[in-house]
Amino acid sequence: MLRAVLTPGDHVLMGNDVYGGTHRLVNRVHVPWGVELDTVEMGDLDAVRAGLRENTRIVWVETPSNPLMKVTDIAAVAELARAVGAIVVVDNTFATPYLQQPLALGADVVVHSTTKYLGGHSDVLGGAVIVGAGVEVGGEQLADKVAFLQFGAGAVSGPLDAWLTTRGIKTLAVRMDRHSANALALAEALVGHAKLAHVYYPGLPSHPGHELAARQMRAFGGMLSLELHDEAAARRFAESTQLFQLAESLGGVESLVCYPSEMTHASVRGTALEVSPAVVRLSVGIEGVDDLVSDVIETLARL
Repeated sequence: MLRAVLTPGDHVLMGNDVYGGTHRLVNRVHVPWGVELDTVEMGDLDAVRAGLRENTRIVWVETPSNPLMKVTDIAAVAELARAVGAIVVVDNTFATPYLQQPLALGADVVVHSTTKYLGGHSDVLGGAVIVGAGVEVGGEQLADKVAFLQFGAGAVSGPLDAWLTTRGIKTLAVRMDRHSANALALAEALVGHAKLAHVYYPGLPSHPGHELAARQMRAFGGMLSLELHDEAAARRFAESTQLFQLAESLGGVESLVCYPSEMTHASVRGTALEVSPAVVRLSVGIEGVDDLVSDVIETLARL
């Protein structure tokens, strides 16, 4: 999708808390090709406004973001981007189409890792690009340009992958309701815990993006992050849970724990975008919520 929009000299404005692989793709592949990249606090509209340039072609948004669950006002960012002729791309992987519809909020393009919630069973690899009707780049329909690149480069799902993703989508609504309910219950149980410095979850009233998330999302999703008091404690936690299995992925029916600093966000260590080594990320599954809460509480008690 990026290749369908960008040419050397174009500028990308990206949030400062996104999946490490997304930043790596633009920074390590497209920047050497001549694309310019800046990152900003996407929830700060003044910062977004200041970061936009005449040559900004893409504003890349994740909301909730990975892994700190920051919330971005999609409609407001889209209005700012339109003023300079930029396309707003929203990575909606965490929220899914069931919980959030960025095109209806003014975004131009939505992307998903279908490996995650859309597939839902940790048994498929894939991605999806959804282009809003009438979105043009250089006088051409963006959807046509993306379709040609898929055809020319072969970036399409195989038949089995497509079938597995379709199977997963059939249960997306019921799974997301359960993921969201379990994550909210876990977050509420952990607020104020002595072993935690912070709980990052937009469903908590204390989250700075809570009211915005409540307006633009159906529920708050199954992802949350915990900040412990130091790196050693975070490492021990990630290695010690029983139901939460250590893995980079997310969005499956089973609960997973990730250590972003050395897993999903290893590529931004040592930069302004690095994730604190005291942070762990939880993908809350659909298991019994009492069991999930007990697993985390007991793991914290053993630290």
